[in-house]
Parts: sequence; structure tokens; C-alpha cells
Amino acid sequence: MTKTFLLEIGLEEMPAHVVSPAIQQLQQRVTDYLDQQQLKHGVVEALSTPRRLALMVHDVSEQQPDKDIAVKGPAKKIALDDQGNWTKAAQGFVRGQKMTPEDIYFQELKGTEYVYVTKHIAGKSAEEVLSNLTAVIKAMTFPTRMKWNKFNLEYIRPIHWIVAMLDHEIIDLKILNIEAGNQTQGHRFLGSTITLATASDYQQALEDDFVIVDAQKRKSLIRQQIAALAQEHNWQVDVDEDLLEEVNNLVEYPTAFAGEFDPKYLQMPEEVLITSMKDNQRYFYVRNQDGSLAPYFISVRNGNHDYLNNVIAGNEKVLVARLEDAAFFFAEDQKHDLNYYVKQLEQVTFHDKIGSMSEKMTRTGLIAHLLAQKLHLNDQQTTDILRSAQIYKFDLVTDMVGEFAELQGVMGEKYANIMGESPAVAQAIREHYLPTSAKGGLPKSVVGAVLALADKIESIMSFFAVDLIPNGSNDPYGLRRQALGIVRILQQQQWHLDLHQLQDEIVAAYQKNQAPGNFDYLKHQADFDEFITDRIRQLFSQENFAHDLIDTVVKLPKLDPTAIEEDAKVLSHHQKDADFKDSIEALTRVLRITSKSQLDINHLNINPHLFQSTSEKDLDQAVNSLASNFAQLDLEHKYQALVQLRPVITAYFDENMVMDPDTAIRNNRLAQLTKLAQMILQLGDLNQLIVK
Repeated sequence: MTKTFLLEIGLEEMPAHVVSPAIQQLQQRVTDYLDQQQLKHGVVEALSTPRRLALMVHDVSEQQPDKDIAVKGPAKKIALDDQGNWTKAAQGFVRGQKMTPEDIYFQELKGTEYVYVTKHIAGKSAEEVLSNLTAVIKAMTFPTRMKWNKFNLEYIRPIHWIVAMLDHEIIDLKILNIEAGNQTQGHRFLGSTITLATASDYQQALEDDFVIVDAQKRKSLIRQQIAALAQEHNWQVDVDEDLLEEVNNLVEYPTAFAGEFDPKYLQMPEEVLITSMKDNQRYFYVRNQDGSLAPYFISVRNGNHDYLNNVIAGNEKVLVARLEDAAFFFAEDQKHDLNYYVKQLEQVTFHDKIGSMSEKMTRTGLIAHLLAQKLHLNDQQTTDILRSAQIYKFDLVTDMVGEFAELQGVMGEKYANIMGESPAVAQAIREHYLPTSAKGGLPKSVVGAVLALADKIESIMSFFAVDLIPNGSNDPYGLRRQALGIVRILQQQQWHLDLHQLQDEIVAAYQKNQAPGNFDYLKHQADFDEFITDRIRQLFSQENFAHDLIDTVVKLPKLDPTAIEEDAKVLSHHQKDADFKDSIEALTRVLRITSKSQLDINHLNINPHLFQSTSEKDLDQAVNSLASNFAQLDLEHKYQALVQLRPVITAYFDENMVMDPDTAIRNNRLAQLTKLAQMILQLGDLNQLIVK
């Protein structure tokens, strides 16, 4: 017969962003504990609200299974004396196991016989196992922790009550001065203390007292209520999933309602209104059927419909105050021109070890100009990228962004358009922040993509130059995200840049133009390369490329993320070819035998008069023919061309001993193979590939 176990930890209201991770952690920890204790159970159901973390463990066995274990004692030669009698060592051993010498048997272990007894251990009751959950609960980790009263325990919020019940029985469990019982708390304002008769009553009893403890059920209800309001008013509502998750973890008993604001505020950019509603007030914004923003919002209260009109009025009043501020800032910001704001950036510190925001923009402009040349931008694009680099951070000193930091870049685009900048420049100002997350959207315009690259490269080089390099999980300036953005932008645009060489060219441009900041930007060039390479590895791992393939392609001669991606796709595609294994083995044989060669790869002297076999001539002819246009081939055709050399390579190794005793012949053959190896390395370090 199985039972249902209920565990509820009642707390002060937790921050919304902590609730879901916390209940998932508790669910995993309790599941692991029960499995470790070999207490059989069914589904571990996770339930949560801002005030409680709860688990319903279904089909819990009444006790652990009994088990027989073999206990090893002393060696046989120690357990028996010369007359075959049990020694004190043997007698003490069985006495310690609460058994008798009659229970002893012998078993060989690594060539030596030992005394053993088989001990029967009765399984602990479910009640005993569950009463030890205290340690599991205390071991939970949180992003922020607090103490209360005189207790030493640190937890996300103070614990106020605990429920621990196995069917109708209360489990003996205590944390600090709180003993587990069968009483839980309903809604803070609408509910009361609830005494549970059995664990299975939990969800319904709380729902009757205005608490929907099933987070998914609560979220579904909010979604339905929003949809009903949208249908009633003929609105379009795009439910933001992150906002829905946050709102869901702010309430125990949701009731959605609609409010409104004066249409005059619609004259501001809709991003301002959306930020005020969504980010500041946790409201869902609504649109008319034509897609235009409507002067209404939907919010969710923690309670029922009682006095809902008062709640609506209060929320409208709060929102209007925010919109009034925004309207004031919007008007004030337009009283100055762009030059005013750009000048102010001279007084804004980018970082106290690096310099001002104005100085950063100067360096970014030099990088942007260099990129425009290398990526062959046309005259108009070059003009736009240089102009955008001169002003792209100006909105940081506007009142609007000072109050609504989430609008940086967005307001830059809006104000740039208002102040007469070209649409391309305005768009680039917004797009240079992209991507804002590991999988976030990328710039859509060429000018925006170049500005984003220039800004991110400048940031990483500057922080590395002053030894502020991320280590471990520490990355306060978001440099990993920016590096990943560089890789993703290059790959999306299919731009080929050798990022190692680019650093040298950037420093030369800095020196030529006397860029602000007298730093050794190449001091950590190898660290920069490794930093970018690690981001490529991370990206490819997420795309499910095999680790050996990743190890192969990141060893391309150039740190070109786009070429590395192309190489990974080419090799991955051909791994299913019937001749892939034989082809790779032939090519890696060339790499291995030349890897320790001391020949100067820039001066390979191959003397045809030293050839002693037809296969040497054939390889020489094939390699020379391939080398004539190899650099112009894409990676797919480079792979195919090299694979076609397999019969020639095989014949070469069959007929010739590369390491000939004659130094001249040996070096001539090594020179032949080294010339070929330099082309093979255009596919990466094929030695890393695991071929089967």
C-alpha cells in the first residue's frame, strides 16, 4: 500500500524571479534524496506561489526495502588459530555485528580468504526517512539570502510554517523553532489558517481559500482571463511569456483587469509606453485590430473581484504618473541638438581604468572605418558608419534614458530621426547593442552590424588591455556575451575576418591616428584569440557539433569565425561518406609525418631530380596542380580536391620511405609532404577527428 506525502515550506513573499528556480531545485533535491534512500515513490509534483514551496510525492512506499549485505571481517588466517578455533578477532567481529561464529563463511578476495557474515538490514519506515528532510531543505541555494531573528540559517526569505504529512500522519520535522504540522495558510488577505485532514486535501483546500498553488494552472488561468478581456474589447494582446511568468509568481489568486490612460500619451514613441507598462508596472499592453497601440492595459491583481474598480483606478493613477514623467523627458530632450549630447559624453566615464565614453567612441570610429574598408562597404554605407560612430552613444545622457535605462539605443534611434540623421544612421544606433542575449536578435542592417562589431571589439580589446579579463563565472562587463555577438554577427553576414590579424591592424590605426588611451592592446592578444575561440566552441556545442569536430575546425590557420563555421558544416556533411575514414587517415598521415619537420615552410626546396619513384612525380604534379588555384576554392571544394589525392598519397607511402637515410632525399620528401600539409591544414587539425 502506498501513501501521499506533502511538504510545504511557508515563507515571506519571495521575489518573482526566484520562485520557479527554487521549486525546481527543491523538487530535484527531494527526488534525489528519496532515490538515494531507496524509498520508492511515484511522481514528485511541484507546487508554488510567492509564499510557499510545496511538493506532493505520490505513491510513496511504506518503508525502504529490506536488504542483505555481506560484511567482511578479518582474514581467515587471523580468524582461526592453529587448532582451528575462532580467535578473539573473529569473535569480536561477529559480536560487533550482533551475530555468532556459526554465521561465518569464507570468501576469497584478491587471493586471500576473509571472514564474512551476511547481515539482514530491515528497511526504515517512510516516516523515519522523511523526517530527515530537514538537511535537504536547509541545503537549498538562492541568488540572495537573508537571516532573521537570532538564527544562523540563511534562506531566501524567513520561514513561517512547515507542513509535512504522509497521508493523515504528521511527519516529525523541525527547522529552527518551527515544527512541521498539518496547518497551512490561505491567501494573505482573503484566506485563513487551514487544517488539513490528509495530504491529498492540500490543493483543493487552498483553492477554496483563494490560493491556486499549481503554478501551471494559475498561469493558464491568467492567460484565459487576458484572452477573455481581449475578446470582450476587440483587442490584440501579445502575451509576453517572460512577463507572464513573472506575474504568475507575484500572485496566489489571479484576477486580470483592464485599465486605460489618456490617448494623448500615444504621441510618444510606443517603446516608451510599452516600457512604462511592461517593464515598470508589469502590465500587458494591448493593440487595436490594425496593430496600433491602444490607450489601455491589462494587469493582474492578487485577489478576487471585490473592490476591483478601486484597484483599476489605483493602477491607472500610477501609470499616468509614469507617463507624465516620460512625456516631460521626451519634450525636454528635444530642446537640445545632437552636438550638445555628444559633447556631454566627454564627462561620462566608460570605465575609470579606460577613459571616457567619448574616447571609446573615437576608438570605435577608427575600427568601424577599418571594417568598412575590409568588408568593402560602398561610399554611402561608409559615410553612414562613420557618422553613426561619431554619435552612437549620445542617448545615454538624455533624460529619457536616464530614467528608463531599458530604452538605450531605442531612444537613440528615435531622437536621431527627429534631429535629422539618416534612417541608416538612426537604425545603426539602435542595432549596435544587439544581440542583447546569447540567442538574441542580430542587427538587420549592414551599417548596424558593422557598428555593433566595432563597438564590441573595442570594448573587449580595451578591457583586456587593462587586465580586466573575465575568469570563472566572473564577467561583470558582459564581455562573453559581446564576444559571442561578434561571432554570430560575422556568421550571419557571412563576413570573413581574421580576428587575430584584425587586432594588429586596429593597433596600427590607433597609432596612426593618435587614438586616446595609451595601452598595450596586444599584451593579451593570445587571450583575446582564446576568448573568441571559446565562444565559437560554446556556439557549436549548442548546435550539437561533435567535440572532436569542434577541436578540428577551431585550429584553422586564421581566426575567422565564418570560415570555421563553413569548415564544420563541410566536415560534418562528409562524415557519412563511405570513403571518409580512408580519406581522413590518408590526409592525417601526411600531417603526422610532417608535424615534427624542421623545414622552413616559406622556403620549401623540392628537387625533381631527387625523385626515385613514379609516385613521387605523381604527388609532385598533383600538389602543384592543386596549389595553383587552391586559395581561391571554398572549403567544400578544398575538401573534395584533397580527398581526390588519396590514391596518390597512398601510393606514395607504399613506394617510398620518407625518412630515407640520405639526408637530401629525406628532406626532399619532407618538403613535398609539407607543401601538401599546408593545404590540408586549411581544413583544420584533422588529427583531432575521431574516424571509425
